[in-house]
Amino acid sequence: MENLERILTEHPFLAGMETKHIQTLIGCASNVAFKEGEFIFKEGTDANSFYFIRHGRIQIETHIPQKGAFVIRSREAGEILGWSWLVPPYKWHFDARAVEVTRAIVLDGKCLRDKCEEDHDLGYEIMKRFNLIIAERLEQTRFQLMDVYGKNAK
Repeated sequence: MENLERILTEHPFLAGMETKHIQTLIGCASNVAFKEGEFIFKEGTDANSFYFIRHGRIQIETHIPQKGAFVIRSREAGEILGWSWLVPPYKWHFDARAVEVTRAIVLDGKCLRDKCEEDHDLGYEIMKRFNLIIAERLEQTRFQLMDVYGKNAK
C-alpha cells in the first residue's frame, strides 16, 4: 500500500489532491503488467478501469475494415489511459494494446464511481482533472484531423 501511495501522490495528475482522497484512490488501485502485444482493452467491451502508466508504451487503435488496425495515439510512462469509465454506458470506444512490456497502476472505475457518489468533493476533484485530459485529447484530435484533411485539400 505504501508503494501505491507514493506512486499516486507523485503522479502529476493527482498533484495537490488531498491525502484523504489519495487514500480513497488507493482502495480502488492495484499494480498490473502487460506483455508486448497484449490488449489492455477492446472496443465495445465494458470500461470499468483507467490506468496510470508507469513504464512502457500503449497504442490506442481502431479497426478499419479491409485495412486492419489503425493507430490513433500512443500513451507512455507518466500518462493516464482511459476515461470511458466516467461516461455511461461505460464502454471502450477504441482498442488499447501494449507496444512493449508495460507496467501500470489500474484503478477500478466502478469502485471509484461509487466512492465519488459517497464523497462529492472527491468526485468534483476527479471530474476537474479528467475534464482537462478530455479537453486536451479533443484538441489533439482536432489537430490530427486538420492535418489529415490539410494533406488532401486542394
